[in-house]
Amino acid sequence: MKKELEFNKNEDALKLLLTDVKKRLEKVKLGGGKKKIEKQHAQGKMTARERIASLLDSDRPSFEIGAFAAEGMYSEHGGCPAAGVIVVIGWIEGRQCIVAANDATVKAGAWFPMTGKKNLRAQEIALENHLPIIYLVDSAGVYLPMQDEIFPDKEHFGRIFRNNAVLSSKGITQISAVMGSCVAGGAYLPIMSDEALIVEKTGSIFLAGSYLVKAAIGEDIDNETLGGADTHCEISGVTDYKAKDDQDAINTIKGIMGKMGSSPKAGFDRSAPKAPKKDEKELYGMLPEDRSKPYRSLDIIERLVDDSDFQQYKEGFGKTLLCGYARIDGWAVGIVANNREIIRTKKGEMQLGGVIYSDSADKAARFIANCNQKRIPLLFLQDVTGFMVGSRSEHGGIIKDGAKMVNAMSNSVVPKFTVIIGNSFGAGNYAMCGKAYDPRLIVAWPSAQLAVMGGEQAAKVLLQIEKARLSKEGEFGEKEEQELLDRIEKRYKDQMSPYYAASRMWVDAIIDPMDTRGWVSAGIEMANHNSEEKAFNTGILQT
Repeated sequence: MKKELEFNKNEDALKLLLTDVKKRLEKVKLGGGKKKIEKQHAQGKMTARERIASLLDSDRPSFEIGAFAAEGMYSEHGGCPAAGVIVVIGWIEGRQCIVAANDATVKAGAWFPMTGKKNLRAQEIALENHLPIIYLVDSAGVYLPMQDEIFPDKEHFGRIFRNNAVLSSKGITQISAVMGSCVAGGAYLPIMSDEALIVEKTGSIFLAGSYLVKAAIGEDIDNETLGGADTHCEISGVTDYKAKDDQDAINTIKGIMGKMGSSPKAGFDRSAPKAPKKDEKELYGMLPEDRSKPYRSLDIIERLVDDSDFQQYKEGFGKTLLCGYARIDGWAVGIVANNREIIRTKKGEMQLGGVIYSDSADKAARFIANCNQKRIPLLFLQDVTGFMVGSRSEHGGIIKDGAKMVNAMSNSVVPKFTVIIGNSFGAGNYAMCGKAYDPRLIVAWPSAQLAVMGGEQAAKVLLQIEKARLSKEGEFGEKEEQELLDRIEKRYKDQMSPYYAASRMWVDAIIDPMDTRGWVSAGIEMANHNSEEKAFNTGILQT
């Protein structure tokens, strides 16, 4: 009975978190608001989300990247929902692709710093997986008040055009449809694509609009004559197709995509998909509401993998990490998961759940190497507080064993995918394939927490630093100490939130646990498009 009550309590807590995710998504999907959407419709244009919905196959799922990008940022500029661009992985005429569509209801589709970062993420996914990329362009260009944060650096606006060129050189299809404004440097994006469309009356492309042309060279000309559909399809030859309206442009893209030839596949193994034997819905009640409590991570895995069949590697060794082979939606995967159970070793020692010890790090390094040898994609399930500290661990070489795991994971040539289930703290984030280690996709459950260390420990460290500083400036009593601690804990808690991570694109999405299988399956399917083979080499690796 107690176990059932605990399960129900956990389930209620996680479902409340999911309700919050859905409410926030509903707000994000309104973009610049209902009035801006009505204005877009009055101009005879679809919204970015309507364009994508019409373009993608309705009988296949779609996966939005960066829906919460820029949330809570740029408030002094009026905000920038979803960073002003919608990015979705989906299928067009049965072919998997990625679509990036400017949202003109948000600051006329202007590019904020996070807009650039999100577009670069879309191109990164296309490049890594040899996935066709479709750009639906409707943008006023760089947001000038923040031009210094998006214009000149390596990962800024110019990188977009560099990537256009690299993608094309690798034979990765890029198609652009200009469905609104396309000005200044942004004009290069569609024209550096392999094929470009433009919509009559609403689409325009020019390096400088009519007002700037008048100011610069004194020429009087209207925007349509300067860079409209007739001009670029019949005079300049800049664009390849002229569309009557948004839907006509979408139909043209579908026609192109439907005639593309197939490309060589990587050959990742897939059998007939099977649902887990154990009830997937039980995922909601298995994660303790109190994130410090232990739980049986194997229960999570058995509700994610086909037929609930998980073939463990070194089952009796290094038990704070679970490693093994399984299938997800038919795809073969190698899983590395933090085990949150309290472990009693054969020597009678206690090992904390969610902590990486020397033996578990060594096991994971060997397992990752095996997956690379067998060409099996890797899935990391994170709920990690970090590596074990203390004299026993240091004398036992925890740094060396941790380095082996990080080395093997970093140099892995098979696709990697990461799901942050709970904690993602410190070097544990790194070893378990955090954002810095190039996972093809990285997503978080609403229960995720990302930080350099747990909130309680961090608050105490930060408190001591602040106390030392403030004590030099005057009186510092118990009341002041408590107020300071409360402020520190609130700030740190906010920064640990999965929304904080998602707003900065440290994760691609916050997902319902029930959608995990779909995300992983879509990720492996897209990775299977890239047939380039690389040798697995860890360099100098101490054993």
